[in-house]
Amino acid sequence: MTDATNVSYAKPAVGGAIYAAPAGTTLPTDATTTLASTYKSLGFVSEDGVTNANSPETEVINAWGGAPVLTVQTGRPDSFKFTLIEMTNVEVLKLVYGADNVTGTALSSGIKVSAGAGQLDPVVLVIDMVLKNALKRIVIPVATVADVGEIAYVDNDAVGFETTVSATADASGYTHYEYMKTPPVPAG
Repeated sequence: MTDATNVSYAKPAVGGAIYAAPAGTTLPTDATTTLASTYKSLGFVSEDGVTNANSPETEVINAWGGAPVLTVQTGRPDSFKFTLIEMTNVEVLKLVYGADNVTGTALSSGIKVSAGAGQLDPVVLVIDMVLKNALKRIVIPVATVADVGEIAYVDNDAVGFETTVSATADASGYTHYEYMKTPPVPAG
């Protein structure tokens, strides 16, 4: 049976939408619990929001004569793409360049980025959003930056890091978790 109340949109949660924490950080297990202080906000995301590619890859097996007889799943890559537009946010720089390659904590005291070819360490990512009738949280326990698009320094657009992260299976075999819940009603 169809139900229009199940149709929704997604907006960023107030105060931030994407958070990063070091690999191995305890994962949230619902949509509403306040994140631990180890989760650092990655600030504003461009108006394009977040996209998730999580489609199975398959191979069709044909019998003699060419008739398809079996479809085998050969993989299911899981990736998320977003553009981080707070280009001087130290936490954004740590995600894009690696935590060990960023020194300093604020512009007032100076920030240094050392860009190189070293392997980026995985992190935990949490994406919080507000749906029409619920809160939604996506938890990526093993997220590694797989691609950063070209960075354009122009005077008519925000400088941003178009970032694609690859979600790798955790110890339980899952690449990400999704939690949804009706927001709590304020007391009063």
